[in-house]
Amino acid sequence: MDELNDRRSSGPRRGRTETVEEKADRQWAELIQELRVALTGVQILFGFLLTVVFTPRFAELSDANRTIYIVTVVLGSAATGALIGPVAFHRQVSGRRIKPQAVMWASRLTFVGLVLLLCTLTSALFLILRVATHDSVAPAIVAGVLAWYLLCWFVLPAWARKRHTEETPHPSDDNDPQ
Repeated sequence: MDELNDRRSSGPRRGRTETVEEKADRQWAELIQELRVALTGVQILFGFLLTVVFTPRFAELSDANRTIYIVTVVLGSAATGALIGPVAFHRQVSGRRIKPQAVMWASRLTFVGLVLLLCTLTSALFLILRVATHDSVAPAIVAGVLAWYLLCWFVLPAWARKRHTEETPHPSDDNDPQ
C-alpha cells in the first residue's frame, strides 16, 4: 500500500492513478464492451452468410462468385473465432493472477478479429455488388468503402493517438495494450 501511495504522490498528476491490477481490471471491462459491439456485427453477418448457400439462387452463382463466397465465409468464421477468443482465454486463465497479460493477449486477439472482420465485410460487399451490379461498378464501390473502413478503424485512431499523446508517457501507461 505504501508503494501505491508513494507512486500517487510522486511527480505531477496526469490521468488515472491506479495499480497494475486496477488498470488491468479497467482495461478488461473496456475490452469486453468493445467486443460486445464487434461480436454482434460479426455474428449477424456470419449467420446471414451461412444461410446463403441454401438459397435457390446460390446454384446460379459463377465459379468466381462461389469462390468469393467461400473466402468470405472462412474469413467470417476466423473473425468470429478471434473475437470470441478473448472470452475463452480469460476463462482459462481466470484466477491465475495474470490479468495484465490476459488483457494484452485479449487485446491482440481483438485486433486480429477486427482485421478479419474488415476483410469479411469487404469480401461480402464485393460478392453482393458483383451479383447485384453484374460486376460493372463493384470494384470501385468496394474500394471506396474499404478506404472508409480503413479511415474510421485505423487511420483516425492512429492520428488521434499521435496527436494527443504526450511526449513523456506516464509510468502507469507502460505496456498499455490499447
